[in-house]
Amino acid sequence: MADALQLPESLAALGIPDRAVQSDSIPWVPQGERVWFKPLRFDLRTGRWVNVLKVTGGGRVNRHRHTGGQVLGYVLQGSWRYLEREWVARPGTFVFEPPGDIHTLVVDGAGEMVTLFLLEGVIQYLDDEDRVIWQDDVYTKLDRYLAFCRREGLAPQDLCY
Repeated sequence: MADALQLPESLAALGIPDRAVQSDSIPWVPQGERVWFKPLRFDLRTGRWVNVLKVTGGGRVNRHRHTGGQVLGYVLQGSWRYLEREWVARPGTFVFEPPGDIHTLVVDGAGEMVTLFLLEGVIQYLDDEDRVIWQDDVYTKLDRYLAFCRREGLAPQDLCY
């Protein structure tokens, strides 16, 4: 029975440590008008990243498409919706977005939403004619975080794991 509780030899040999990230010490990085993200993890091997997104009243994440992987979200505070959908995400709502999904995230009213997102692949921001005008991935998000820390005189945390 004790053998069943041992780490597989291959995992133990890799020496991959666990990690506990204190998010209070990570800054909110501006992403757009009334939109900020707080990065928690950048996995440069897989192209995945984890962040907390904050959008204040009247803010929006412009119309975009997710490529290369699914998106998972969990609403921590406030509410938001996609212009293209009927549902509203509120605290406790779990959101799944399949690869290729296109939507526009909006926060109605004066409130503020905070949502944990796990993302992978590329986010392509689209104009009204579905042309890609900008794209984000794990590398552009990491670059934005590091540039913000430099500009603000902050020591960036090592969030690449």
